[in-house]
Amino acid sequence: MSQGNTGVTSQVSGPEQCESPAAEAACSVLEVLGRVSGKWSIGILLVTTQGPARFTELERQVKGISRRMLTLTLRNLERDGLLTRTVYPTVPPRVEYTATPMARELYESLLALTGWAERHRHRIDQARAAYGNAQGEPVATPAPVA
Repeated sequence: MSQGNTGVTSQVSGPEQCESPAAEAACSVLEVLGRVSGKWSIGILLVTTQGPARFTELERQVKGISRRMLTLTLRNLERDGLLTRTVYPTVPPRVEYTATPMARELYESLLALTGWAERHRHRIDQARAAYGNAQGEPVATPAPVA
């Protein structure tokens, strides 16, 4: 596919098939966590929880995302009830994406998780270094967070 190709199919990936009825609940939770923990989803939710955002604004603010991946991720987040897509009858049509109340609640959870990671990152780095030393692995310096 060339970089200029932004055609996206209308098919949105559905839930995974689970082997047994007992595993269905776990599969559903894992699917939801997988969807909302992706770097593109988090970036989009961070922008849209601050207010309505247009496609091009999201494309600028979510660094590194392609138009195709942005389209797919927006469709999946809308399908999951985390975004509302509003089309305004203008020429050309104006489309905005807004986080739903459920997405705003998720945002608060992401902030709590981010706070936990920040509070414990030095201890995690120390544990990794100690584990590596015990295994005879070379000590790797953690990459700086951008």
